[in-house]
Amino acid sequence: MFDKLDFITEKYDELAQIVSDPAVIANQPVWQKHVKEMGEMEPIVKKYKEYRDAKAGIAEAKEMLEDGDEEMRELAKMELSELEDKLPQMEEELKLLLLPKDPNDEKNVILEIRAGTGGEEAALFGADLLRMYTRYAERNRWKTELMEINDTGLGGIKEAVMLIKGKGAYSRLKFESGAHRVQRVPETESSGRIHTSAATVAVLPEVDDVEVDLDPNDVRVDVYRASGNGGQCVNTTDSAVRLTHEPTGLVVTCQDEKSQIKNKDKAFKVLKARLYDLEMQKQQAEIAGQRKSQVGTGDRSERIRTYNFPQGRVSDHRIGLTLYKLEQFLDGDLDEIIDGLITNDQAQKMQEFGEA
Repeated sequence: MFDKLDFITEKYDELAQIVSDPAVIANQPVWQKHVKEMGEMEPIVKKYKEYRDAKAGIAEAKEMLEDGDEEMRELAKMELSELEDKLPQMEEELKLLLLPKDPNDEKNVILEIRAGTGGEEAALFGADLLRMYTRYAERNRWKTELMEINDTGLGGIKEAVMLIKGKGAYSRLKFESGAHRVQRVPETESSGRIHTSAATVAVLPEVDDVEVDLDPNDVRVDVYRASGNGGQCVNTTDSAVRLTHEPTGLVVTCQDEKSQIKNKDKAFKVLKARLYDLEMQKQQAEIAGQRKSQVGTGDRSERIRTYNFPQGRVSDHRIGLTLYKLEQFLDGDLDEIIDGLITNDQAQKMQEFGEA
């Protein structure tokens, strides 16, 4: 661990020199890239400096215990005890800072809710979940945008898709994916019998705009004599252009213009648009697979959390945490369980980190 911390500190110091170079400052994209990299390292570097200062303080206090007078030795004892108590906590904090970061943590969230088993009662519960996450977003001063909703006409929702925009939204909400189970007496139930229903939640990071990285070496360019109407030059010059993107087999032709250069430019625009579309289809297929793995089937037996209305409790089955504050929870007071899920995830990663 300490070899890695030393390496990060050295890298940080190197970058600090680079970003102060006038030539680098003049190149804003490069300068911003280095500044961003430094910003990611800074919390680790600061905490490691605190740790090294504490270690140096311990060594100094031990020297004072051997060489100082009585009053100095008493002061040294107090300082030594205080610093030695701090070290284990600082080491844990450093381990946490060194854990691999989820690249999606700072992204916005696409949150999808779908009614599962339970008919109209499941749809009503879906509406409760939508309100719960909307209230949670408001508490965090995140912006919400309802992108799609399919309601039942009776206050429930068959499905809803909401965009949540805000710093760290995905890092806080990503553990909400899965089947949520509700146990309560429906308003239409005259005998007072408790029904069990379910709704599924999928939390997906908002996909960044796709940039098409087109390598000219992957494109075969053929020019040929255009055919059809188009003026006196069309049939007498090699102005038409055919592009073949060899990795995908996409073929684009253009002969609208008299100029070969203009036709080539148009053809490349079309090719890039088609490659963009291919990439989007690929991403959507990946998201669909991710969604399927997250939400399961929506069956009552598959659940990450249970909302029990008669007992006023909410239980998260992954971390074995039960809270008797269901009303507040459904009003967006989710932090206690979300903090527990994050802590549990960090503990698992730290264990893997220690075994690596």
